[in-house]
Amino acid sequence: MKSHVSARFAPALVALAFAAALAGCAPDGPAPYTPPPPPPPPPITLAPSLIQEASAWRGYMARANAISPAFKSGDDIQVSLRTAAAYEPKQFLRGAVAWAAIVALQDPTFVAELRKVAADPAQRIAMRDQLISNPNMATILPGAESAAGLILQALGAEGQRMVVNGRAVKQAAYDVQHSAWSKASVTDRDGRLIAAKSLSATPMMGDAADVMLMQQASTGPMAATPLGLTAVSAPPPWSPLVVRGLTLAALAAIGEAGDANLAAITTLSAEPNAAYCLNMAKLNLYQCLAVSKPHYEDIFCMGQHILIDTGACVVKWSGATMPPEPIRPVVAPAPARRTTAAARSPKKPAVRR
Repeated sequence: MKSHVSARFAPALVALAFAAALAGCAPDGPAPYTPPPPPPPPPITLAPSLIQEASAWRGYMARANAISPAFKSGDDIQVSLRTAAAYEPKQFLRGAVAWAAIVALQDPTFVAELRKVAADPAQRIAMRDQLISNPNMATILPGAESAAGLILQALGAEGQRMVVNGRAVKQAAYDVQHSAWSKASVTDRDGRLIAAKSLSATPMMGDAADVMLMQQASTGPMAATPLGLTAVSAPPPWSPLVVRGLTLAALAAIGEAGDANLAAITTLSAEPNAAYCLNMAKLNLYQCLAVSKPHYEDIFCMGQHILIDTGACVVKWSGATMPPEPIRPVVAPAPARRTTAAARSPKKPAVRR
């Protein structure tokens, strides 16, 4: 009976003996407290609606810059006019700021320094509140000069291309007058003015493939699909739109530019001078179309008041310089025709009295 009980409880006795041995090896007093590891910082975040608007802005700029000045008919002009007029100024401005932020997120130094702040919840929240209340704080962040250089390069190049293309389209308004069809009156003049105003109030949509590209690029400089931008440092001062793009990028880098803060960060796009520039371009377009009659005058309205004026707004926002005016060839006047005495008309004989 004794051997049976010993065999039955042998495993438990062994376990108790092992526990006692461990207790004897442990130091006196309670085990030191080990705090849990801090939570990981939130990922780089930009609200999906801002990514969509950045893509819509890029899409419009690509379509406008692709307008050809080689017009062959009045229908060609009206198709291009509808393409060029199709942006809503407030959305255009929001898209430009969002695109600037995505561009700034490609700067590794700018993002890496902000990720250090994102790791501390208290510092992250404090920086978020400061950036929203005072966007100029972004100008003193580490890496701001190189990030601003990326914005200036990306925005400036798009605006300069639009100005150059607008000048070519505007010149076509004069060149096309050699064709008789260009002098015919535009049909349904009131309808095409109404259409231009309607397109100016219709939100743009981004291309699905480009939205995906912008989504990937918004995750930072290690994105799977880089934008192929070349870093160029740009010392301050910077234009208000560049500063606002930097601010939005900084908020995204610390994980505070998502949907939860969308109402607050949307105010970053409310830049009054930039909005005024776009609104004046649209107003001048409407006034031009209201008095335009032949087809070649519609070309002028499109080239000057959509492409050149809007492109100049973007160039100014970026802090870039306007492209130089093209040098037009100087055509020397034809020499005066000299006639010989034999070729001259004979004088009428004097009347004898």
